[in-house]
This record gives sequence, structure tokens and C-alpha cells, in this order.
Amino acid sequence: MNTISIVADETLTSPIRLDVYAASLPEGISRSRLKNGLKSLKVNGIPAKLSKQIKAGDLIEIEWENTVTDTIEPRNIPLDILYEDKRVIVVNKKQGMVVHPAAGNWDNTLVNALFFYLGKSVEKTESLEQMRPGIVHRLDKDTSGTIITAKDKDAEIWLQNQFQKRRVKKEYIAIVTGKPPKPRGSIKTGLTRDSRNRKKFTWCDIDKGKFAHTIFKCVCTYGNYSLMRLKLKTGRTHQIRVHMKYLGCPILGDPVYGKKDKLFTTATLMLHARKLGIRLPDSEDFVVFESQIPERFKKVMHMLHKTYDREKWHL
Repeated sequence: MNTISIVADETLTSPIRLDVYAASLPEGISRSRLKNGLKSLKVNGIPAKLSKQIKAGDLIEIEWENTVTDTIEPRNIPLDILYEDKRVIVVNKKQGMVVHPAAGNWDNTLVNALFFYLGKSVEKTESLEQMRPGIVHRLDKDTSGTIITAKDKDAEIWLQNQFQKRRVKKEYIAIVTGKPPKPRGSIKTGLTRDSRNRKKFTWCDIDKGKFAHTIFKCVCTYGNYSLMRLKLKTGRTHQIRVHMKYLGCPILGDPVYGKKDKLFTTATLMLHARKLGIRLPDSEDFVVFESQIPERFKKVMHMLHKTYDREKWHL
């Protein structure tokens, strides 16, 4: 069991999330380590959540267990790198790759691959610990697409703050079953864990769960299938997958929120993070990174073109 008791730095000029502040400490406790191993958390003697906003002078007491291994083995896994500079790496994550090591998935993750890649490219005087591939956001294992990672702690905090303050633009594409009730719209619900299955989420009233907001646009339909463009205004776990089911159009190939499809019996999750817009460390320029449409999308769309007439929405 590990414990830490610290008074928040008096130099803090504005409130900051507790988990972000903990990661910025010299003994930095990563968000994944806290999330998986947290036993007790208090602020000024009162139990608190990792999302609590703290301010200068607050007394923070944390007790946690190391459920994540301290050793991450580099793995020679090919990466589709969209952009790289001294502070960040942007990757087009392939479908099936887990982002971060955790129980049941210690190897063959994006982090393992980044450690190998950085170990090949850094100077001999630098260690892998110094060139840390910080994960600042995630994609589900079966969601492919654009993801940004930090090479150092300062860059990690910079990027985390942008995600926390919702200054990032995220756009996905999805092939769904069914046709939405209107060509474009906005979905606003609460999200909460399914009481019957803790690995699933479901929608609820906004005041009864975590607020989730998705903007959708139906590009076209083919029979009982639709191609969707989706923009996230919040970034909740399984948000798009739940919201598409809420709309009556579960994502094709979704093993959790969808059903086995008769036409595409071997389809895997048709969800891809196409674009990511963000300001990079040391720069005020807003940059948009875009990954290519995956082959699995092209194959499904080719089959739909052959099978159905295209119906394009007049937007």
C-alpha cells in the first residue's frame, strides 16, 4: 500500500482536477495507476473523487495500491505515425490494439509499441523513463484512428488540460445499422453504468449521470445501413456507441451494444476516429490531424454499393 499527503502548491492560480495535479507532482502518480488502484482519497479530510477541483492550500491525502506493473516492456509493433515532434507523437491506432497496459493486457499495447519506438530514437544519455509516452486520451480496443501521446510530463499536462477544458475537436466516422430519424442533430443525455452489466453503459436523464453530448450527421444511407459523421463535445467511455443505440442505429459490428448482422456476419466495430484538432505544446496554432479511412470501412462500403441504391440526405 502506498500513501501520500501533500498540500497543494500555493502557486496554483486556478482550480485543477485532482488527478491532473497528482500526475504533475515530482513523484507523479499516473491517472491509470490511481484509477485502477485507488483505495482512499481525501481533500481537507473529506472523501473526494479524482475529478474534484482543488486549489492552492488544499490538503490532499491519497492511498493506493500498485495494480499496474512498474515495468513496461518495449515491443516491436509497427506504428502508423501521422505526426511527430520533440514533444508529441500522433498515431493512427489500428483496430484491436489496447492503448495502455492493464490487468489482462500487459503487452502488445500502444504504450509498449511507443516505448520500443522511442528507445530506438532517443539519445544514449536519455532513458525510456525520461521519454515517457504519456497517454492523455483513449480509444476503445476495437476503435481505430487518431490518438495523440506526449513524450514528456509537461507536454502530457498541457494536452490533458486541453481535453479537460474541452478545447479539443474530435470527429469520428461510423457505419451503423438503421436510418436515423433526421439527417443531422444533437444527442444530449446522461451516461451511467448498466446496473445489469458493469462493463456496459446506458443513457439516463442528464441530472442522473455524466453529461454526454454528441453531434451527428448522416452522410447517406444504403438500405438499412447509414454512414455517419460524429463530433464529440464530451468524451465519455463508450459515448458514441451508446448514443448510436439511443438513436436506434447501433454501430455495425458492435459486440456489446449491437446485434449480429445477417449481411456482414464477420464485421468488426465500424467506428473510426477520423480527425483530432488540438493546440500543441509550445504553439498557439490549432492543428487538425486526420487518419485514412480503414480498409474494413472500404470493404463494407463496396458491398453496400453493390447491394443497395444510395440514398443521400439533402442537408
